[in-house]
Amino acid sequence: MLNAAMTQHPTPQNWLSIFALGLIWGGTFMIVGLALDGYGPLTVACARTSLGALAMLGLMAAMRRPLPSRNTLPHLAIIGVTNTALPFALLSWGQQFVPSAFAGLSMAALPLFVLPLAHVFSDERLSLRKTMGVMVGFIGALVLIGPGVLRLGTGMEPLGQLACLAATFSYACASVLTRRCPPIDPISMTAATLLVGAGCLIPAMLWFEGVPTPSGTGADWAILFLGFVPTALAALLRVLVIRSAGSTFMTLVNFQVPVWSVVFGTMVMGEVLPTTFFAALALILSGLFVSQGPAILRHLRQAAD
Repeated sequence: MLNAAMTQHPTPQNWLSIFALGLIWGGTFMIVGLALDGYGPLTVACARTSLGALAMLGLMAAMRRPLPSRNTLPHLAIIGVTNTALPFALLSWGQQFVPSAFAGLSMAALPLFVLPLAHVFSDERLSLRKTMGVMVGFIGALVLIGPGVLRLGTGMEPLGQLACLAATFSYACASVLTRRCPPIDPISMTAATLLVGAGCLIPAMLWFEGVPTPSGTGADWAILFLGFVPTALAALLRVLVIRSAGSTFMTLVNFQVPVWSVVFGTMVMGEVLPTTFFAALALILSGLFVSQGPAILRHLRQAAD
């Protein structure tokens, strides 16, 4: 049975967390791009989970938070893979071949995956209006990828694009699973899922890329930032928001992430984006508004009261 906290209305703290997550995650793709200048994709993903896990385990011990109960362990194992190990590895690998802004734009499709999954596996029903919004958004996702998906043998960019969208789908699965997980302390949950991710990625990194050594460049600082801010801190905020306000409310962060990723990618990284990227973003955001417009307006009215 879903716990009672899941029926609460979003609080001002939830809204602040959503804004902070949008800014943090919107800039994460730029930081990943900087880290890839000195390290392999699995090393970048592994560092994120390992440093994040160490930070959260330290916080868990300092605050004397309880260990997860035995009945939550299967949930934590699956969430750890779908929310950390798999998407981190896919995004890091994909960003070798696509602009950082593309990775951010692909995150805008997250609610389009969450809505049908939540309909089947959670308590959030998919209405006709939401279905129409999902269809419009998926057209936008196809425009975002473009015809390159039909030419997978001609280069790595289409595969990089598909990897970013696969990471988005993995996050969507984790969002619904987090909402269905039995009651558990959010700090313990965050620490456990990051520890699972590290346990998956450390052997993969050692097998394919070997033991990492400091690059002596800005990539070292990028690695540290990735582990402690968009991984540990953001993972904690994400769990708190989903557990208290729901996975659908959590998807509001995706209106911000693509905007911030484009801002950082174009203004800081100097990336040049084709017009189709912006057309795809318009379609995806339109689909989001069609599917979630009443919920968004309701959240805004509650924030104003």
